[in-house]
Amino acid sequence: MNKALLTAADPALARLREGRHHDPFELLGYHSDGGRWIVREWLPQAVSAQLVEGPELVPVAGTGLFQAFLTAAEKERVGDHYQIEWCEADGGSHRLHSPYTFAPQVGELDLHLFAEGQHWQIYDVLGSRPCTIDGIDGVQFAVWAPSAERVSVVGDFNGWNSLRHPLRSRGGSGVWELFVPGLYNGDCYKYEIRNQHSGECLLKTDPYARSMEMRPNTASIVYRGDYQWQDEEWLAQRRDYDWQHEPIAIYEVHLGSWQRGDDGRFLNYRELAPKLVEYVRWMGYTHINLLPLSEHPLDESWGYQTSGYYAPTRRFGYPDDFRYFVDHCHQNGIGVFLDWVPAHFPRDTFALARFDGSALYEHADPRRGEHQDWGTYIFNLGRNEVRNFLLANAFYWIREFHLDGLRVDAVASMLYLDYSRKEGEWLPNKYGGNENLEAVDFLRQLNTEIHAEYPGAVLMAEESTSWPLVSRPVWMGGLGFSMKWNMGWMNDTLDYFVHDPVYRSYQHNQLTFSQMYAYHENFILPLSHDEVVHLKGSLYEKMPGDPWQKRANLRLLLAWQMLHPGKKLLFMGGEFGQQREWSPGRAIDWPLCEDPGHRGVQLLARDLNQLYTANPALHRHDFEAEGFEWLDCHDHNQSVLSFIRNGDGRKLVCLFNFTPVVREGYRIGLPESGRYRELLNSDAEIYGGSNIGHGGLIDAGESPWMGRPASALVTLPPLAVLVLEREEDN
Repeated sequence: MNKALLTAADPALARLREGRHHDPFELLGYHSDGGRWIVREWLPQAVSAQLVEGPELVPVAGTGLFQAFLTAAEKERVGDHYQIEWCEADGGSHRLHSPYTFAPQVGELDLHLFAEGQHWQIYDVLGSRPCTIDGIDGVQFAVWAPSAERVSVVGDFNGWNSLRHPLRSRGGSGVWELFVPGLYNGDCYKYEIRNQHSGECLLKTDPYARSMEMRPNTASIVYRGDYQWQDEEWLAQRRDYDWQHEPIAIYEVHLGSWQRGDDGRFLNYRELAPKLVEYVRWMGYTHINLLPLSEHPLDESWGYQTSGYYAPTRRFGYPDDFRYFVDHCHQNGIGVFLDWVPAHFPRDTFALARFDGSALYEHADPRRGEHQDWGTYIFNLGRNEVRNFLLANAFYWIREFHLDGLRVDAVASMLYLDYSRKEGEWLPNKYGGNENLEAVDFLRQLNTEIHAEYPGAVLMAEESTSWPLVSRPVWMGGLGFSMKWNMGWMNDTLDYFVHDPVYRSYQHNQLTFSQMYAYHENFILPLSHDEVVHLKGSLYEKMPGDPWQKRANLRLLLAWQMLHPGKKLLFMGGEFGQQREWSPGRAIDWPLCEDPGHRGVQLLARDLNQLYTANPALHRHDFEAEGFEWLDCHDHNQSVLSFIRNGDGRKLVCLFNFTPVVREGYRIGLPESGRYRELLNSDAEIYGGSNIGHGGLIDAGESPWMGRPASALVTLPPLAVLVLEREEDN
């Protein structure tokens, strides 16, 4: 027998049979033998096989390898990409093109850019990609696993047999790839990875999978969308969006518990879109911020422990369903932000953790690679390919789903090497400090690249420390975020409001202190999901007093947020006084909106949104000191605060009474004399208040007060705010 025909004793065939061969193309497919050709196919489940329009393939007994000689004429007849017919022991027969006749599809430039950490569309190279090569339909698979000895793709199409479709190694790049003809959208798959050091075999989902099975199943799904976008006008306007000086009132939403079906099921993205958009428009919000939608195995993680960074969760449908959701929002004038989690990932063995048997995506040293509070792994941002995975993922959500921005979760945990660690549990940087220099570089690169490619897109940091210049440009030494959550304002404000009004005079500085730093960053004022879980109680339950006072305090809290400088974010349910603490396992308590008191809170939230968006004085200078003037910040004895908001030549006077005591004959200094009109009174009857006020008009005389040229005697309603504007300024 010609030496080119393999025998069972061949060591290369032994490595293939044992699942240890790094490049099956060395054995399989076409191989020249002088004037003839040898065909070899790896069919470990077959009992017989032959080439379509060609000779029968001869088995190498007991190995699963089939081979045959072809003349040049026979090769021309069966074609460069021959088909195989084979039968299995159960009688089943199959006919497919061989995967092992196709040239490598991942280009050298792609590999080079990926190794440098500079390939912003690497998700179009790695992962599973339905495509047509040389006129043959199939799916191109590619995965990064540099510590693997062998990688195979497995699925229903090969009986989950890990020996059936081994991938080829692309050398030092760590990338493995294979084009498998005859696969289509919707096929499930995973990778089996054999570690080159331990020999351990791991069954893993695809880090770049576009879709995944509904939990508790964890397989990746081949997916290529064909959605036709209709939001060109929105995207064109977004490129010139002056978000710094325009209103941003964000409704934060967890899709799984905003509303559910009558039977408790999750609603599809396409079902949610019209319901949510109609409500958000009626309420006057400008944007929706969605809790993470990247695939995650545990509902109770709310999406913050991500297992599929490129896959919108199947709980609510397929990727094109989510595209419809965003498109519908845009066509109705609503922007969409998404929570994004580059700080850490879960230890689930089917996903990123120890992906190829080594600490690939995470740091190997637990002092750098493990988050003790959350029981998760921390990304190794010093590795180019890991950094590229995350940066490309940010591009992916904005490019593929037209998102208007990302809210980056847990930035503080990324910035500090000693975050939530005791002495001896962390490693300092090369200068001996606690700053995570790799994370700083990553965040700066993220913001620089996204803002350059997508002007008008917004990147927001959830950052709870005093790290400087978070929302200042990189060229100024900043991190480059558009905005930063003002956690200090949130903590001080809620701590103030939980106090019984009789004690609030001692806490007065908790409301005034924010003006000491309000313009150091571009701040968002968050009343988020984090404040209404883990036994913290709902916003309503935090408020002191009887039910009437609770609702009045909540109305006052919402007004304080809306009238204070900064963009706004409110978690769902807070706008109508949700009583129970939020749970991701049930819909929020919409029947409360039928109660007149809670309906009043909702109507106030609606009118506050409309007041904020319609009046430049309340949003034009959210980040600049010229938009704010104290009238009186010293009246702690009566727990009264007053200030002016400025913008586009308009001035709004805001008067707050943080006690249930009616303040009659309260003199307030004003910028000009004349007649002032009540734009808003949170104590109005329609909001469930006691309806104490001025009938809509207040006369101010030329009596100096508080350093102002004019003043007026006003009645301050209990636990309420008045917003006034001089009539002549209309």
